[in-house]
Amino acid sequence: MSSRFPERCGVRVNWSVPIVAALAFVGLATAAPALRPAGTLRVCADPNNLPFSNRAQQGFENRIATLLAADLHLRLEYSWAPEWRGFIRKTLGARRCDLIMGVPAESDRVLTTRPYYVSTYVFLSRQDRGLKVHTLDDSALRHLRIGIHFIGDDYVNPPPAHALARRGIVNNVVGYSLYGDYSKPNPPAELVHAVATGAIDLAIVWGPFAGYFGARSKVPMTLTPVTPEIDPPALRFTFAIAAGVRRDDTALRGRLDGALARHRGDIERILRAYHVPLVQDDVEHLSLTCGIGPRVTACG
Repeated sequence: MSSRFPERCGVRVNWSVPIVAALAFVGLATAAPALRPAGTLRVCADPNNLPFSNRAQQGFENRIATLLAADLHLRLEYSWAPEWRGFIRKTLGARRCDLIMGVPAESDRVLTTRPYYVSTYVFLSRQDRGLKVHTLDDSALRHLRIGIHFIGDDYVNPPPAHALARRGIVNNVVGYSLYGDYSKPNPPAELVHAVATGAIDLAIVWGPFAGYFGARSKVPMTLTPVTPEIDPPALRFTFAIAAGVRRDDTALRGRLDGALARHRGDIERILRAYHVPLVQDDVEHLSLTCGIGPRVTACG
């Protein structure tokens, strides 16, 4: 679902999934197979969430979905819905579509395809600040104004919120709503703009947001991958991303896996064009050469 941040989509960590999140997906696993219109690939996506998707189909997930539909000789149709709580239940679970792009490959709430990229949270700052923050344990984080995305319910906030709180870094943290003002284009971009204007010193943000909007900033930006990749005991900052179908739709998953394998080079080029920071991992199609840090490539 375009991965506003991956933790929303069911990646397992040591704490339990909150009841409200679990209830949002009741009925998805046991739903009867959808009656998919012949010759059609129906995708549910957010109409206002670049760099992932928008109604004009300008996001990289839109482009990848177009590529998959063409390979499978299917007509692509969209069902648009804001990527808020209950998104999967109200879209894929309600049979409004057959496919959601951009879910964590380890999600247990949908049947996932093979991963088609791996990305990471990054530290984002203005180049002219000369900040050298590489790790969550850097003492500078106790003094800088740090921006992060938030939802508001503790257990569904993204990894940076938990990692900073665990270190007692709270008073200098500025929260920016992941949803923001939905009447404006791409509400989550406000966090990146705050770095550019100097409203905050540093952001800890999901890589695709940072890469896409950072590259479009009039102020040159520095992106540095967050380390450690796994903040002990089990808080992850790097995620493999896949597409998701209903759990019983193994036939469509198989066809999509084939298409993803055939077009791994095309997908890599799309991700490069959107400046998505990619992690060199065990995903066979991620073999990039441009580097901004250990195991991380800045595409574009």
